[in-house]
Amino acid sequence: MTTDRTSTPANVLGEDPRPRFFAFEDPSRFELAPPGARRDVAVRTFVRSLEGMQKEALVVSSASGRGWRLTSDEGPYLAGYDEAPFPLAFLDAGMVASYANEVTALAAQRGIALPGLRLTLDNHYTMEGSAVRGTMVGGALAPELTIEVEAGADQAALRSLGADAIDASPLNGLLRGQLESLFTLTHNGEPLEPSRVAALEGAALPDAEDRYDEIAVDGPPEAPELMRRTGSAELHEGDGGSNSSLRAEQKRALHVRGVCTVRADGVKVIDVQLLEPSGSRFRFLSDEPVGAGGQGLAPDAATLISAGIAFCFMTQFGRYAAITKKRLGRYRIIQDTHVSLGGASGGTGLAGGADPVETHVHLESQEDDEFARTLLDMGEQTCFLHALCRTDLKTRLRWSSTVAVPAAGA
Repeated sequence: MTTDRTSTPANVLGEDPRPRFFAFEDPSRFELAPPGARRDVAVRTFVRSLEGMQKEALVVSSASGRGWRLTSDEGPYLAGYDEAPFPLAFLDAGMVASYANEVTALAAQRGIALPGLRLTLDNHYTMEGSAVRGTMVGGALAPELTIEVEAGADQAALRSLGADAIDASPLNGLLRGQLESLFTLTHNGEPLEPSRVAALEGAALPDAEDRYDEIAVDGPPEAPELMRRTGSAELHEGDGGSNSSLRAEQKRALHVRGVCTVRADGVKVIDVQLLEPSGSRFRFLSDEPVGAGGQGLAPDAATLISAGIAFCFMTQFGRYAAITKKRLGRYRIIQDTHVSLGGASGGTGLAGGADPVETHVHLESQEDDEFARTLLDMGEQTCFLHALCRTDLKTRLRWSSTVAVPAAGA
């Protein structure tokens, strides 16, 4: 990726004949492995920049013997091609999938029927300040979860079920409390001590740049259906238009909505849209690994959540360099997330937990080391999802039993 604004970046994903998402078996063949598990599930996410705002991730988890290749792009507000979901879509899809896991598991344990189940998750974020002056900050607000079933359900039982499901989700560990993310920094192959962000002890994990091109599609044959765009972004004058998110001064709000239904085979169908500013719609499929309540037919909730955090963080690098007109070449990260099993879906009976996100940053640039440190600081400071982790948030819950819901995937 280059931040030279005089030329139009290549549409790498548009020229790639492979599906945007696909599974690959036996990640160890490519020297890709999850970190040692400190909690129940450890996820390692490798991400590299492509061109423009396009990015590619390889995600491996201790919960399965499979890896997932995922991709991300931005819409016109960040001069993207809209070839793949925007980063915040991954977090929203993973969150609502995780909540669906716990709601359905708890309902089964308590003998509660959930006809026509549909979950809607609204996530809100803020961005304010000046990138040039270093005052720009990304923020996250409390998520809002609405659970709908067809009329006739026991309201008291549903209220208790929903509150317990929220606590049981591994997301409880990321949202509640204030987790300060940890980082290593490598610039042009040389390790640097971070400036403002919290440093991760020990040496940086080695760069994995040569791994990506080795990965081929060898997972489920339904790969093209794992993710597809179902509606394109429509620019509105009040939203600021193309490239508005590349302005040096920001004071804006973002609103992402994900709607989840569950197919007969247990696979979750999730439609995500950026509502503010107006953006594209994408449909995700999500399924838990074999042995963890699913069939492994699609990326699991932890994989989508981890990819979302990593993609959002990476976007901030490209955005900051573009705004400040700095010469940023390619950049890559290796991110580790450690989460508990779901209290209901994993059978622990405990509230969900998580450790701070750990990220190894590898930058290539023609700028000096001070720029590299500043880029890392501003990346963390403006990342909506690192803000989500460092902010104590409680998901707000609403139940509705008056809506007749169409079948999943309709």
